Amino acid sequence: MTVTYSSGLGRGKLALLGLTLITATGAGTTPARAAVPAEQPLVVLSGPHVARTAPRASANTVETVSARRPLTRVRTVLPVIGPARRGWVRVMLPGRPNGHKAWIRTYRTEPTSTPWHLHVDLSQRSVTAYRNGARQRRFRAIIGAPATPTPRGRSFIEETMRLSATAAGGPYALATSARSDVLQEFAGGPGQIALHGTNHLTGTLSSNVSHGCVRLSDTAIRWLAERIGPGVPVTTTN
Repeated sequence: MTVTYSSGLGRGKLALLGLTLITATGAGTTPARAAVPAEQPLVVLSGPHVARTAPRASANTVETVSARRPLTRVRTVLPVIGPARRGWVRVMLPGRPNGHKAWIRTYRTEPTSTPWHLHVDLSQRSVTAYRNGARQRRFRAIIGAPATPTPRGRSFIEETMRLSATAAGGPYALATSARSDVLQEFAGGPGQIALHGTNHLTGTLSSNVSHGCVRLSDTAIRWLAERIGPGVPVTTTN
């Protein structure tokens, strides 16, 4: 799917998102306790970082992480895994392989945190939003088709985009760090998985017809877009 944004981003950047989406409608609003962390530590990058296999400058390079995300140019925000060690911190990284981690220097990073956590339940075809460990909302969703399944595991939100009225998957897309397990490329992009709306797309809620993304109703994706920002962890289970 190729999308166009009301923010004026060019077609080339928009096509980078080979989006596989989940669609949902709002369900009950009564908070309920859940076995998810009350808070997720994060770091905001103020410059590019070389990610390494161990917390030392001589360790092998995994990749270089840009200070900004490619589509919206917002600051890169990464979930922190474990405590800092001698000026280094272990973080989750975007892209393939899904869920991969590495060490970066704490220099040119700003520590922060988020109380939000998203859980995608493939068996229930739903998305649940938690805040401070308590369930806030649960939405029905469209998930990946059997041939193009929504990847399981841990990921995080990279950036949130408002899409134009004519864009497929609008009105919003929450691009995640996960990539499709079967599509190396989609619509000119890297097969990136997102949670987005259903504008100009087919399929009914609670079905499995997407290319791997999670599609949500307008009400659901608007609710999430108002609250969920970069770095928010996403857990996808079966």
